Amino acid sequence: MRIGIFTDTYPPYINGVSTSIAMLESALMKLGHEVFIVTVNPENLHYQFSEDERIIRLPGIPIGIYDYRLTGIYPLKAVSKIKEWNLDIIHSHTEFGVGTFARIMAKQLDIPIVHTYHTMYEDYIHYITKGYFDGPSKKIVEYLTNFYCDKTVTELIVPTQKTYNLFKEKYEYERNVHIVPTGIEVERFYQENNDSKETSKIRKKLGLSKDDFILLFVGRLAAEKNVTFLIDNQVDLVKENPHCKLIIIGDGPDIDLFKKQARDLHIENNVIFTGKIPWDQINKYYQIPNVFVTASHTETQGLTVLEAMAASIPVVALDDAAFRDVVVHDLNGYLFKDSQDYCKYIKKIMKDKKLYNRLSRQARIQGESHSSKYYAEKILDVYYAALGSDANQNVKKTFFSKMKNVVKKGFNGE
Repeated sequence: MRIGIFTDTYPPYINGVSTSIAMLESALMKLGHEVFIVTVNPENLHYQFSEDERIIRLPGIPIGIYDYRLTGIYPLKAVSKIKEWNLDIIHSHTEFGVGTFARIMAKQLDIPIVHTYHTMYEDYIHYITKGYFDGPSKKIVEYLTNFYCDKTVTELIVPTQKTYNLFKEKYEYERNVHIVPTGIEVERFYQENNDSKETSKIRKKLGLSKDDFILLFVGRLAAEKNVTFLIDNQVDLVKENPHCKLIIIGDGPDIDLFKKQARDLHIENNVIFTGKIPWDQINKYYQIPNVFVTASHTETQGLTVLEAMAASIPVVALDDAAFRDVVVHDLNGYLFKDSQDYCKYIKKIMKDKKLYNRLSRQARIQGESHSSKYYAEKILDVYYAALGSDANQNVKKTFFSKMKNVVKKGFNGE
């Protein structure tokens, strides 16, 4: 099969969506399929094409949300090249910019389009509104999301039951929704596939001792990830064990605020910020911690949790629908509701080596069940469903007139 993946985030971007797409591309190719990428040029406003890598990078304008760039909806220079690819199917991973271009090309080439919904946009609207008109803006986002995912695609993929419920219950989405949990290249994170000498070097660089009990968070350093919660509760954990240290991997708009928070709480020696770590190095850092922690409430799935489990690391996560499919309470980790729960479970693992070993073994088993090969096979099932679906006729409807109506209704608060 000749598959066109359209995305506004792709390596060298470092985030969950970018990682999942690179993994899917690799897994599909290993299964014998041809994969072509249409994405954004992360460096400048130039069009780039790599024949060997089969990647088109479109000019994009920064929009002020992390490193994201927004492209035009119909870049003429790319159209002729995409036509030459003779695609069987298009798989979009974004609703706007490159995603709109994907929908236009699917209509123009008369081929089905599968879409994966990655982002709960309502949780990120504050970056654009700055706190003004949040209510109307969320209504517009809801309407546009439902439109892009219902009226313009053949089949829709979501990673978790949480996202499925969003579409079926809140958005009242009537067509097929396929729950396909995103996979990872689990082998990269296995302890036996990582050099212990490299792990020792990283521990030394971070100033860690053999007595330290390490908590790890990996993610974007912004308000919606709730890193403040982890730092606040580190105070109590340090009182229990002065060797308890929280490593925070990532970068983002609030990193300086989080560093100040640690200083103000006088725990700066127990909260270590590494900054952004390259994707091809991150597996080495997962060999360091005793427990992976997250209090994020905006995840659609949380790939970092799976990466930690593949490295045999138990997880203590917020009791959120995004994590319930993966974290089984008291089997491979714990789900907490508040600070009291969070600290209780960390202390419990910290004090009981036998418990830790049991959770670690079960975490590895859970991680193994989310291999990239299994994920690619499930995605292919959706492709085949799309290729045989009469729903493809919906893609042929007039796109721009509907888009105008959607925006108009959103602003009217309908």
